[in-house]
Amino acid sequence: MSAVNKSAEDDGSFSSKVINIVFILLLLDLLGFTLILPLLPSILDHYAQTGDVVYESLQGVVDWFRDAVGIPMEKKYNTVLFGGLIGSLFSLLQFLASPITGVLADRHGRRPLLILTTLGLMSSYAVWAVSQSFSMFLLFRVIGGICKGNVSLCTAIVADLPCPKARNRGMAMIGIAFSLGFTVGPLMGAYFALRSRTTGGVFYQTPALLALAFSAADLLFIWFMLPETLTKDVKASSSECGDSRDLLSPLSLFRFSAVTKTKDSPSKERMKKLQVLGLVYFCYLFLFSGLEFTLSFLTHQRFQFTSMQQGKMFFFIGVIMALIQGGYARRIKPGHHIRAVRMAIVTLIPAFILIGLSWNMTMLYVGLALYSFAAAIVVPCLSTLVSDHGSATQKGTVMGILRSLGALARALGPVVSSSVYWIAGAPTCFLLSAASFIIPLALLRTAGKLKDE
Repeated sequence: MSAVNKSAEDDGSFSSKVINIVFILLLLDLLGFTLILPLLPSILDHYAQTGDVVYESLQGVVDWFRDAVGIPMEKKYNTVLFGGLIGSLFSLLQFLASPITGVLADRHGRRPLLILTTLGLMSSYAVWAVSQSFSMFLLFRVIGGICKGNVSLCTAIVADLPCPKARNRGMAMIGIAFSLGFTVGPLMGAYFALRSRTTGGVFYQTPALLALAFSAADLLFIWFMLPETLTKDVKASSSECGDSRDLLSPLSLFRFSAVTKTKDSPSKERMKKLQVLGLVYFCYLFLFSGLEFTLSFLTHQRFQFTSMQQGKMFFFIGVIMALIQGGYARRIKPGHHIRAVRMAIVTLIPAFILIGLSWNMTMLYVGLALYSFAAAIVVPCLSTLVSDHGSATQKGTVMGILRSLGALARALGPVVSSSVYWIAGAPTCFLLSAASFIIPLALLRTAGKLKDE
């Protein structure tokens, strides 16, 4: 009995160590990734003034979309749309790269792939630091989109942990890293860009070099501190080569076909549940990213928010998310995750209604508080639920496909949402989005009825 207790104690100690390491390396990764967010409008203005040919050709695409949906010709809206176009490109590259990264991580281990993707990110930040043209800036985003596999790899590492409680805590800690990264990173980016201006250098160069430094620190941390969580026997048994179409076709990804076509594939019941959870994840992020994008339109149009006020608003959202994830989300017991996700999505319905109909700041911020509460719970809980599916040889593939579905949702959601916003108006857009949450709620009901055996 004492030997069993000792083994459980060792597992618990190892899991805690892995979770803490994953938290730090993901936080470093996200701090580097988010430094650019407040600088994007200034970067776009910078290239607009230089008369860059590539910039001008992409501006034509933005102008066509703006005319098609009736967006007013205003600099603020043009910047948001151009930034959204670049964001969609990044998400589409993530959609293509994440499943492949996951499969490779199942075959060769988490550490080698993390080292490879981090080296790729370092090269992208180096390109950004020396970029003198918009085409070089786009190259930086393309390399970053292909190599940004750290999030799906970190979720796969947490999914490797044997204890369900540890996996739940690990997913919540990943959520906290996201909240802190997206709260602190943009502030640092704005501060160091200001410092660069005062010293007479290119304003984005210091943030770019800082992102490179964060990525280099991440690489050293992975190299010296991160243990391999995928054992040799598991790696040896995951060397099957599936059909590449299963990793590139959207329909195959929604079906998790790369998981079903292996000797270790889950039972039909568990496979059905995995597919339903993937649909819930996609639907949620499609609607969520739509609000995230159109929120900038609404606050500027209705409340005349400046960039500083927008920053304060997102800081408010990030702080609430970090508090909820650190306090409530990581303590959700195994078996209660579907109920927690259902409660969070139900909370989003009044959140969207309050934000869409808000006529004063109190109403807006109450809606944002509810929105932040839900955002802190849904992704960590769904990630925990999905991590329970697939054998030990498939965790990277499963989490890579889930990340890919989320990236596709983030690429499509803003386009659809902003179109509805400008064609039908803000209240209609947000009310329709609120009503659309019935779809993931119905899917969750189906998932709850499916057995895990």
